[in-house]
Amino acid sequence: MKEKPPIQHSTFNIQYSAQKGFGLVEIVISAAILSVSLLSISGFFQSINRASIETKAAVQGDYLLEEGVEAIKLLRDDDYTDNILKISTSTPHYFLWNGTKWATTTTNTLVDGRYERKFTLADVKRDANSDIASMGTYDPDIKLATVSVSWNTPTGTTTRSIQTYVTNIFNN
Repeated sequence: MKEKPPIQHSTFNIQYSAQKGFGLVEIVISAAILSVSLLSISGFFQSINRASIETKAAVQGDYLLEEGVEAIKLLRDDDYTDNILKISTSTPHYFLWNGTKWATTTTNTLVDGRYERKFTLADVKRDANSDIASMGTYDPDIKLATVSVSWNTPTGTTTRSIQTYVTNIFNN
């Protein structure tokens, strides 16, 4: 009997096929890595953008607080008796810009359609040493003003407030 010649495999064809398949795997893996990288970068920029929007709102709220304190001082300077002393201490008030000067109202007015800014006044008492105290004699020439600003955020409502004493420095 004749022996059969050994089966010869073409090394070139096997290597060629393996290289062709290996190139496709490289492309799929590269595309997956690129996709994950782009999604991660996109998520990062979305979170930065969200933080930027929230920071902008907080800065605007802080400026509105500062403006509210300045408005109270202008009301005091204009006429302490009418603008400060006669305001009810049990009702929150809101600021109203009439085009030339500040006024107050009990109607809620939103600033930029987003921020609620209000203020309250509280009576101040002095003790026997004329120091501000929780008990003592009522002092009509000083009020404790609290200005607060509230706005909605994606995580809930944010409220910031500031307090200052307003005195009748011009005796008006």
